[in-house]
Amino acid sequence: MLERIHVIICGGEACSKQEAKDIKREFDRLLEQEGLTDEAKTVMTGCMGLCEYHPVVVMYPGEVFYQNITVEAVATIIEEHIKHGRIVEQYRIPEPFDRGKIKNISQLKFYKMQKRIALRNCGVINPLDISEYIARDGYFALAKVLREMDPKTVIDTMKQSGLRGRGGGGFPTGLKWEFAAKSVDDVKYVICNADEGDPGAFMDRAVLEGDPHSVLEAMAICGYAIGAHQGYIYVRAEYPVAVERLEIAIRQARELQILGRNILGSHFDFDIELRLGAGAFVCGEETALIASIEGERGMPRNKPPFPAVRGLWGRPTNVNNVETFANVPVIFMKGADWFKNVGTEKSSGTKVFALGGKIMNTGLIEIPMGTTLREAIYDIGGGIPNKRKFKAVQTGGPSGGCITEKYLDTPIDFDNLVELGSMMGSGGMIVMDEDNCMVDVARFYLDFTVEESCGKCTPCREGTKRMLDILNRICEGKGTEEDLDVLERLGKMIQESSLCGLGQTAPNPVLSTLKHFRSEYEAHVYDKVCPAGVCAKLTTFTITEDCIGCTKCARNCPVGAIHGKVKELHHIDPALCIHCGACKVACPVNAISTKPVMKEEHAHV
Repeated sequence: MLERIHVIICGGEACSKQEAKDIKREFDRLLEQEGLTDEAKTVMTGCMGLCEYHPVVVMYPGEVFYQNITVEAVATIIEEHIKHGRIVEQYRIPEPFDRGKIKNISQLKFYKMQKRIALRNCGVINPLDISEYIARDGYFALAKVLREMDPKTVIDTMKQSGLRGRGGGGFPTGLKWEFAAKSVDDVKYVICNADEGDPGAFMDRAVLEGDPHSVLEAMAICGYAIGAHQGYIYVRAEYPVAVERLEIAIRQARELQILGRNILGSHFDFDIELRLGAGAFVCGEETALIASIEGERGMPRNKPPFPAVRGLWGRPTNVNNVETFANVPVIFMKGADWFKNVGTEKSSGTKVFALGGKIMNTGLIEIPMGTTLREAIYDIGGGIPNKRKFKAVQTGGPSGGCITEKYLDTPIDFDNLVELGSMMGSGGMIVMDEDNCMVDVARFYLDFTVEESCGKCTPCREGTKRMLDILNRICEGKGTEEDLDVLERLGKMIQESSLCGLGQTAPNPVLSTLKHFRSEYEAHVYDKVCPAGVCAKLTTFTITEDCIGCTKCARNCPVGAIHGKVKELHHIDPALCIHCGACKVACPVNAISTKPVMKEEHAHV
């Protein structure tokens, strides 16, 4: 009997938006119609990480990866691949996937340097079926802990593993659990922080959508270790797929008595409830998150006391983020020493990054700590598209900083990134090329922080707004030499005096770009030019010979500054142009060129 074909359909958020559910329904319909249900089975999984190629469908055995699949392509794949065993080359993900030599997923170039621990089940199992999680050793770690270990041994194992918090702070997880365990109280809580608010970050979402039971299992282990019987997952309401799959996972775990009273036949009680986020970035800070669960406005609280001593409703509380919890079951199944041998001496294990920006292979990657930035960007990410030159990489989201080409060979870990003026953060990694203006990048992140500041402390509320005003002036060609000094002084003051970690790290994008790209700031201030041609007020728009005369630029110009006949070269009247950039966005052939306005043109500023 021939081996049954499994059609694995990526069901991550990116693929779900690209008709992944419709694709599965079409596969099921046609397989039923063709009488092929005994020969092939479809499975919807979580995110596979290959977001650049969504929607992705993988055929097992053989691990043939198909990209950009549509409902219309399903019939062809069934006819050729399932019925006749012929690979449909027009949909196959191209080299760099070493076609013809792949024996398993780890040999794909995108995955070759990765080590999937937190993402071990994402893109592999059906997250809606608890039996598939159990088949991959799911809940075996919890059973081992309850039957063979006392709480102190559990905590000692976590400390020995060297796991540090993956939410950004990097605090030792075992030590955090120990603080909560030592707090004397009859009632304690475990909280999973799933309020992932960084622009471009979707690591936690992928775990919740693709492997929700791993978080439930880890929270139960944590509850046993610290003496808690109730857990809460604080998840963003903007993650409807994650919320739905968590609800299903919790219900299934309760039905099998893996959650609730006397779980797995022990005398340990533990249950989990969901709490939907309030839509505020600041609620990613643990004390603001706790306030939100309590029904109050999500605003940070003074520390100490820390949540391990006085947290949710005044009780000892342990807070870890999704990725941190996702590592826990593996540590108890494979051992603390095994986990500690992955990564670096001070940063054990792996880190999940959302790789985006000016990069060939956007998506989700999980790499051992100590992997260099160059390896992540070029070997896994495929480098910069369109033969453009690498300029910087932003790690840590709005709390991080920009790292230059000079430091591309730096091993990625908590301490090295901080030394470079950035941070690990939750795991965003945004790549920029020569067409990015670093002043504008700093302004983008600071604008986000100003918008999301809770306003409780003056340094963050007023200081970041003042910094943003200065950046806006600089990008409009109205900056002064004094502004550069004020930016640095304000940034350092905000770092030292803000109430919470979000405010303390808010100036990082500005301070890091000032340090590494000061010449760009000086060009904006002294020469009144934007070298990258991004800042509209400091840029001249011209139409090149590549113009095809489609008239889209003229039709989108709000002031009628563009003239030309159909199928003829168009021209921009500089006297009328307001530098809005609408023409550049509208042009289908990239025939709109930007160049810096010369200094003398801004003599009146």
